[in-house]
Amino acid sequence: MREEILNFLKENSGYISGEELAQKLGLSRQAFWKHIQDLRGLGYEISAVPHLGYRLIKIPDRLYPWELAYRLNTKFVAKKTLYYKNVASTMDIAWELAKKGFPEGTLVCAESQRRGRGRLGRVWLSPYLKGLYFSIILRPKISPFKIGLISLLSSIGIVEGIKRDFDLPLSIKWPNDILAKERKLAGILMELDAEQDRINFVIVGIGLNVNTSKKEIPPEATSLYLLLNKRIDRVKVFKNILEEIERTYLSFQEEGENFIISNWRRLSYLYGGRVKVILPNREIVEGRVLDIDQDGALLLRKDEGIVERILSGDVEKIV
Repeated sequence: MREEILNFLKENSGYISGEELAQKLGLSRQAFWKHIQDLRGLGYEISAVPHLGYRLIKIPDRLYPWELAYRLNTKFVAKKTLYYKNVASTMDIAWELAKKGFPEGTLVCAESQRRGRGRLGRVWLSPYLKGLYFSIILRPKISPFKIGLISLLSSIGIVEGIKRDFDLPLSIKWPNDILAKERKLAGILMELDAEQDRINFVIVGIGLNVNTSKKEIPPEATSLYLLLNKRIDRVKVFKNILEEIERTYLSFQEEGENFIISNWRRLSYLYGGRVKVILPNREIVEGRVLDIDQDGALLLRKDEGIVERILSGDVEKIV
């Protein structure tokens, strides 16, 4: 009922009669008033004028599931959303839900995280009401060896979602970062449950710095607020990203690996550049980035002409 009242208010720019709205919804005036009070308690600014009715003045900066669902153009992503003010990590919750059989596209989002994490055990700072911190359950029908493609298609979705409204120089840094002016804007973490030849589910966790100030993020990072010098509507950006992640995921299913590869080339920060890679065993490899392969691995031509296939590691661009 809360969502229905909000939708009526959103779709009428002027005042709307409370009596008329209550009748349409089959509510008593008292029940309707209680819902209005509940909405105000959630942060909605609603004006009430005698003989005119009610008008929605301001929507709170909150990632409420009904705000995300309003006019969200997806087929399965975020059709089931769990929302939290503060959690240890959205990844942990999404993992437990996936184990219980929650459907593909289930979204877990939070206004802050106490123990947000990135790759290799790194910390992802998640200040309250400042960024987007969320995890999506996916159940791709691909080999576990191709799991790197899911991170790349998610990266493409994030970039395209942001670019819908903002003309920013964004790029993808293999394997899981979104950069703006060579500073980290967003990161992706993947955790999967798989057997030898099939994936049961993968959790895609994403952190995006939206209205984060300089003092709230590491010196090598940035935010949309810092890039654009204005506060950003988090819900709008979030919905754009969710729609674009679904679009890239479905396009990958229809067109295959070449869809990911061609888009990665177009958006890549590393493509054609000289890089240094610190491998998981701490060995350092240098060379020029040729491409990614059909599994999403980085192809590096070393100085002696040998092409090395990099599955994971920390990459630093040299030239």
